[in-house]
Amino acid sequence: MTGHRPPGVFRRTAVAIAAGALALTGVIALPATAAQADTTAKGDVIANLWEWNWNSIASECTNVLGPAGYGAVQVAPPSESLKQSNYYWWDVYQPYSYTLNSRFGTATQFAAMITACHTAGVKVYTDAVINHTAAQTGTGYNGTTLTSKYDTPDWDPSDYHTSADCPTSDLTIQDYSNLTQVQNCELLGLPDLKTSADNVRSGLAAFLNKQIALGVDGFRVDSAKHIPATDMAAIVARLNTTTSGAAPYVFDEVYPGSTPQPSDYYGSGDVLDFTYASRMKSAFQGNVSDLSSLESSGILPAANSVSFVTNHDTERNGLHMSYKDGDSYKLANLFELAYKWSTPTIYSSWQWTQSDQAPPNSSGFVTDTNCSSGWNCLDRDTAVVGMVAWHNATGSAAVSDWSTKSSSVIGFGRSGAGFFAVNNGSSSATYTFATGMADGTYSNVIDGGASTVTVSGGSASITIPAKDAVAFYNSSYTCTVGCDDGGSGGGGSTSTVTATFNEYASTTTGTNVYVVGSIDALGSWDTSKAIQLSSSGYPIWSGAVNVPINTSFTYKYIKKDSSGNVTWESNANRSASSATSAVSLNNSWNVANADATDVTFNEYATTDWGTNVYVVGSIASLGSWNTSDAIPLSSESYPTWRKLVIVPKSTAFTYKYVKKDSSGNVTWESGTNRSYTTGTSSGYTTSDTWK
Repeated sequence: MTGHRPPGVFRRTAVAIAAGALALTGVIALPATAAQADTTAKGDVIANLWEWNWNSIASECTNVLGPAGYGAVQVAPPSESLKQSNYYWWDVYQPYSYTLNSRFGTATQFAAMITACHTAGVKVYTDAVINHTAAQTGTGYNGTTLTSKYDTPDWDPSDYHTSADCPTSDLTIQDYSNLTQVQNCELLGLPDLKTSADNVRSGLAAFLNKQIALGVDGFRVDSAKHIPATDMAAIVARLNTTTSGAAPYVFDEVYPGSTPQPSDYYGSGDVLDFTYASRMKSAFQGNVSDLSSLESSGILPAANSVSFVTNHDTERNGLHMSYKDGDSYKLANLFELAYKWSTPTIYSSWQWTQSDQAPPNSSGFVTDTNCSSGWNCLDRDTAVVGMVAWHNATGSAAVSDWSTKSSSVIGFGRSGAGFFAVNNGSSSATYTFATGMADGTYSNVIDGGASTVTVSGGSASITIPAKDAVAFYNSSYTCTVGCDDGGSGGGGSTSTVTATFNEYASTTTGTNVYVVGSIDALGSWDTSKAIQLSSSGYPIWSGAVNVPINTSFTYKYIKKDSSGNVTWESNANRSASSATSAVSLNNSWNVANADATDVTFNEYATTDWGTNVYVVGSIASLGSWNTSDAIPLSSESYPTWRKLVIVPKSTAFTYKYVKKDSSGNVTWESGTNRSYTTGTSSGYTTSDTWK
């Protein structure tokens, strides 16, 4: 869910509230000349180019999405939004005005992007933030200044829900099982528009119709569960037809929870299926053979839903997979394209180490997408492009010829229109599959047609490399994008996964923390090649490194000051092993792995916007009572704040929680210090309430 981002070190997301809760290195270059779009072969696949700027999306439509056969592109909210000093990605979910000059480009560039995409045969869906406006006052990306969050260029105080509509004392949602609070109170202080009012409905429809007049073809409605279904239907009923003469395509973000239900919104559009993405994570981090019962696993009806493997919220809060899961993540996307179900989406965005981290930018304005540096352009991957063509060619043909060869290997056809097999295991697998295909030799779309499969008597012996797939639908598949990829970032296995290093380390100004280790990816113990970690979550230093799969390695953290002097941790070398999924390594300076355990601190505390909760205590790994080195807790399960902290085993310590506002002012909880003693086990948990 989006549209609710606090200005703290950790974002507070209503996704987790409501729930209670690729690294594809071989990215291909654009063709030297623009390929010609085959507009007769377009399907329904949506490329979610999340927070790309307008010029980059226009180029991608022309050179990639159109030639590859994507049906549509989903883009970020186009309105003016909050601009704050850290330029966090969630700025754009705090609307300041409905002008179309934003951090992604000007209104003119926005219109030019739509034209370019239409010329390529690609529809444009924008992210519609219509439940609320900005919680934070300040200045927007087009220069709009807000001094009251209830008075914007588009809305007056009377246009928002008040205490007459919301029963909580501070107007914020306190109980996510209470429908009145969910839909009439403020999501983390974001002013909640009174969508039951006729003038508000008309104003929101006018904002969306302004986009439709420019050529926008539909909308992903942000935070739709916080808008009553009757209000959503009334707003959608006021939308004009698109420039193509069709009704705009609407799909709503309705995060799972006790109330409301996704089915409540089927009258106004399709609904994004979070359960589908959860099933993908479960299968591709477990047994893909479980997918044989996908349709009865609680996913939404195909006719009413939009499927996805991850999105910008769920890749960050851990609910779903992310590019950091490497090949398994890509395979989940290939399966999504292969299996006949709902409208599929493919997500492309940027690399990140902190959940709030901004996209690559210049003074907040998002810079052009560079798929070889800092971005993960899954939409361009050779295998994904091949499967978009496969998806379009197989059309409405039913799933058939399902075959489970092992917990890691499955295959299925589409009633003779195509065949797909996937191997999520760590070694190559060879099996004979009944394909349902006519006899002949077919091009494998996964590697761009570089290899072929021969079907005889309806069956084929297929060798599937580790963490890879094979798919075919005709004998003359012609690769359109990424055809010189050679497989390293496309059809073949990347053979790497992301290792995220999180190290608690207090430092002085000018000193930074690095990780160095025994493998090339970690500098082979050469401190000049050590990987610098980000201090954006200080005192937790974090960084993501692509490491080989199924590899054991040793590592250590070092500090470098402004003169280049190196200080090593005093403990023994740390050890770790990668498998085939992303791994997180949580450590604390000078606390050896063998001597360490972890405590997950859980603190129930309500806060104002911009205020965050920290834990600080008597031992070094809790800041030694120095509030500057207190550990920031995550608000992803707000109002419970949570963080796993590495501490020594068999150690008694005292601790307390503090709140820090956006100016750095510290408020201590009242009462005596809390106390805790660790033993020799791993994994302890506290459950506290602010006092």
